[in-house]
Amino acid sequence: IPLIEVVNKKIYVTEFGHRIIESAKKIIAELELIDYQMHAHKGFLTGQLKFSAVSTGKYVAPYFISSFLKSNPGVTLNLDVTNKAQVVESLSANLVDFAFVSVLPQNLQIESMPLLRNKLYLVGNRDHTLIKKKYDYKIFESLPLIFRESGSGTRHVMEKFFLENGISIKNQMELTSNEAVKQAVIAGLGFSVMPLIGIKNELELGQLQLIPVNGFPIESTWYLIWLRNKRLGPLAEAYLKYLSLQKTEIVNQVFSWTEKYS
Repeated sequence: IPLIEVVNKKIYVTEFGHRIIESAKKIIAELELIDYQMHAHKGFLTGQLKFSAVSTGKYVAPYFISSFLKSNPGVTLNLDVTNKAQVVESLSANLVDFAFVSVLPQNLQIESMPLLRNKLYLVGNRDHTLIKKKYDYKIFESLPLIFRESGSGTRHVMEKFFLENGISIKNQMELTSNEAVKQAVIAGLGFSVMPLIGIKNELELGQLQLIPVNGFPIESTWYLIWLRNKRLGPLAEAYLKYLSLQKTEIVNQVFSWTEKYS
């Protein structure tokens, strides 16, 4: 029975092929479970953990994973860093075990574990001269602001703050990654509201500076999330247990530098 068919020079999986795929997934999952149980009997974990993270999550996720992998050399990592929409899609499709987000997704039944405060500041390059110790919201009426793309968690937090405080803003441009926004601000193309965790090196090098504004920093929270009622495997359960015990120590060791900007 054919598993694929060719139509107009394109390959498609047949209905029977899709059935085979689903059966194969179940067989592979059972084999992975047997492999895990065999190694667990010998005293160590094995298998693959699959994560998805929003783009600014690349500054957060590795630190909450690395020591677990070092302690369990039989465990491998699959980490997909992408936009918020793709993160939610991969999670809802059960393609990953966990996701790192700074804004909890709506209309998706999830469990969550708070990890870290996410502080966002108004940021400019080193050419901007500060004339006040603290600016009021009128500063936004004259600043050309650089936005993340629609759907970004950073943009969501930023726009929510502006809306709640009746702040009129000028959208100068829109870019699709935190790194692109960072380089645009450094180049003097405008200002942006950015998460502190992603600009540590640029602040230390003097390429960027924080613009003091009343009501800032804006805060959200970094979370680890997973599907509610998802049947977590032994490896995923072990990771959750590890993270619940170690997350405070990780924050203190890795992210304590953020407190000097409070």
